[in-house]
Amino acid sequence: QVQLVESGGGLVQAGGSLRLSCAASGLPFSSYIMGWFRQAPGKEREFVSRISRGGGNTQYADTVKGRFTISRDNAKNTVYLQMGSLQPDDTAVYSCAAGTRIATNAGDYDYWGQGTQVTVSS
Repeated sequence: QVQLVESGGGLVQAGGSLRLSCAASGLPFSSYIMGWFRQAPGKEREFVSRISRGGGNTQYADTVKGRFTISRDNAKNTVYLQMGSLQPDDTAVYSCAAGTRIATNAGDYDYWGQGTQVTVSS
């Protein structure tokens, strides 16, 4: 069956960097648009970034634009989120998702990983 497994989360000081990975299996990875979402305590899940099937088209939430970079390696069935200039407001559980549409709405994605915790200290 389809599995999306995130890794790379942890504790980082404000201003620091972290790279998240999401390894996919059980689906034709290169046929799917991949997205990253996050959910902070007491908050709704929000869109972070997405990347097209071939990796040539990306989109970011205004809150992370210029600080985060999404990329993918279709040969490894893996999507990445490079996070820089991290701030305490970035603290959240980060999840990857696979879908067939160019979308920023979580409901438009078909498969989800379990999430990885990112904590940014001040």
